[in-house]
Amino acid sequence: MTPTPASASQQPQRLRIGDLARRTGKTVRAIHLYEEMGLLEPATRSSGGFRLYDAAAVERMQWIDLLHTAGFSLHEMSDVLRTWWSAELGSAAMGRLREIFERKLGETREAIRRHQQLEHELIEGLAYLKACGVCGTTESTVGCVCCDRDHGMAAEPALLAGITTRPERSARPRSNRSDFVPLREVLKPPGAA
Repeated sequence: MTPTPASASQQPQRLRIGDLARRTGKTVRAIHLYEEMGLLEPATRSSGGFRLYDAAAVERMQWIDLLHTAGFSLHEMSDVLRTWWSAELGSAAMGRLREIFERKLGETREAIRRHQQLEHELIEGLAYLKACGVCGTTESTVGCVCCDRDHGMAAEPALLAGITTRPERSARPRSNRSDFVPLREVLKPPGAA
């Protein structure tokens, strides 16, 4: 008995590149880039040469987004895949992935710490500015800088100090100014020189 060809309804549904782009919110150019970097491959091509993807491509795009959100660059993603598939032993591949994930976890925790510091600075700045919201002065900005109103804190927060301190027009470098605190100093990791 000769096998009958599968009907069109039994064949897996394939997506053209434009359909994949719409489903995933990516551009066609981004999908081409993912292919160039070895992160994604079409399942096949149509008789007209169009790339066709299966449903797994949508999941693959979600994986790329997940790694991107975790701070991986496209090159790092490509290296992760290359490292995984080039390892001779599964345990070696898992060990390498563990190292990569531990490094990314450390970077993520440091980014969280910096964002928490920035959050604190923004909260302090808003608290300071709250007193300015009820001020009825007609002073210029120079008058505001010299304001003697009680803002509920000992000193002007660093974010505001950088704005309200007029840059000097001299050859002297900013770092020598005693009244200016660069934001990079405020957000510097603890113990950094």
